[in-house]
Amino acid sequence: MMSAELQWLEEWIPEQMEPGTLFVLENAGTMGDARNPYWAVLACPRCGSLGLITRGQFGGLESIICGSNHCSAEYFLYGDEIEYRKPH
Repeated sequence: MMSAELQWLEEWIPEQMEPGTLFVLENAGTMGDARNPYWAVLACPRCGSLGLITRGQFGGLESIICGSNHCSAEYFLYGDEIEYRKPH
């Protein structure tokens, strides 16, 4: 698997969200499905599109797939690392 380093953003400044940047929501865990709520905003490490990720995705239990119409990146978060899923 290819990997890249995750960049953390301490304060919500959308203009500073570059590919691979993560911002943990101030009210993490209060929106979305109660069993797996939204936890953070992540800029796709390939194309930079912003998307909400769940607690399971944040913890590396579930894969993340870019929601952009022009990118199909699929990856996992493991601590400060982004690991891309190998194509089959």
